[in-house]
Amino acid sequence: MASLTVRQLDEGLKKALRLRAARSGRSVEDEVRTILRAAVADGLGAASPTAAARVTVPVPTSRPDRVLLVIGGGIAAYKSLDLIRRLKERGLAVRCILTRAATHFVTPLSAGALVGERVFTDLFDPEHEFDVGHIRLARETDLVVVAPATADLLAKLAGGHADDLATAVLLATDAKILLAPAMNPRMWTHKATQRNLAQLLADGAALVGPNEGEMAETGERGVGRMAEPLEIADAVMRLLAERVAPVLANRRVLVTSGPTHEPIDPVRYIANRSSGKQGHAIAQAAARAGADVILVSGPVNLPDPPGVRTVHVETAQEMLRAVERALPVDVAIFAAAVADWRVENAGRQKMKKVPGLEAPTLALKENPDILATVARRTAQRPRLVIGFAAETENITANARAKLAQKGCDWIVANDVSPQTGVMGGDRNTISLVTADGVEAWPSQSKEEVAAKLIARIADSLATAA
Repeated sequence: MASLTVRQLDEGLKKALRLRAARSGRSVEDEVRTILRAAVADGLGAASPTAAARVTVPVPTSRPDRVLLVIGGGIAAYKSLDLIRRLKERGLAVRCILTRAATHFVTPLSAGALVGERVFTDLFDPEHEFDVGHIRLARETDLVVVAPATADLLAKLAGGHADDLATAVLLATDAKILLAPAMNPRMWTHKATQRNLAQLLADGAALVGPNEGEMAETGERGVGRMAEPLEIADAVMRLLAERVAPVLANRRVLVTSGPTHEPIDPVRYIANRSSGKQGHAIAQAAARAGADVILVSGPVNLPDPPGVRTVHVETAQEMLRAVERALPVDVAIFAAAVADWRVENAGRQKMKKVPGLEAPTLALKENPDILATVARRTAQRPRLVIGFAAETENITANARAKLAQKGCDWIVANDVSPQTGVMGGDRNTISLVTADGVEAWPSQSKEEVAAKLIARIADSLATAA
């Protein structure tokens, strides 16, 4: 008996199970699970340690978000190995399905080593499917990611096919599906592929990519490259964040974002390298949390976040006026990199370079301190005023000093030295400085920083209520 496995359950035992199920009013599948789990507890299968793992999947009461990764059969499948690592870095529990075609590009062994558990490949695996495996895979996940999503997979999913494990799970799941397409540019632009994609998006699937670039085939270039693993991981985190409860419902949140442009003359200005990505991500995260969000944005090359009222400004003075018009709010988050100075007498005409004359001297005047102005208000002061400290040295010390000088409640401090790539980049490493101390956060995408900051804000407001 010690060597008995699921594969050895014969027809006689199956008939007995059906009879027992009929008498108890339970399903055959429930009876199978009961017997197998009891057998594992009694030591059945001790000679085959993997047998228990194949039929029992513990579900902890407190668990990380679960992602099921479906790897399709394309050359981009090799990127999905890095995607597994990126997802696990974010604290997600990852399971993996390989299509038969995918096994020509990556092996179950390599994917399994990264996932840390068995990788699934076969719809008709008797050891797995006897426990109704494809249904459990479909149900026991919070998000399904298909990467690469080949033209064939898109067609099957759009048509409702279920002829292998991957398509059966995709058809059986009620979790959100994120598609990361990868294929030849001509396949991507083909009417059939675009028709299938339109159907899938109408059915509620989400999309990341494809990107433009060189293809695996020599001389082929265009739209069809699978999105990079970091892009997909960021999209995963955004979709998972959308599942959270509206913790900021009935709250008004003000966010400033981007640089300001201080004119020298009609064609030149003083500015900084801020992209606005962090501020826009915070506004979006607040909106997802149910808040009524006003975003005051300096000049950026970003779309307005959906569900957010965006006010566009150019200068620091314009930003201050827009901020004051937005009051009262519950929370004010000043993520904009406002220029400290402006030109005192900006030229009305373009300043011309005249040979033989020295370069003109620019007289600078200090700009208004928007953070301090709002933090020190006696009327209509937000309950929580949060500033940002973009520093290149002595990060924590400078942030502590800024917290005291400005009169705000929190400071989000980060290192913006050129080597960090924070200015204009997609990731950020911050420390949250409050009166209670300094909390260092790990390097994360700017969307993850935004989601975590909004969660902290919600907790603070709930505690103070």
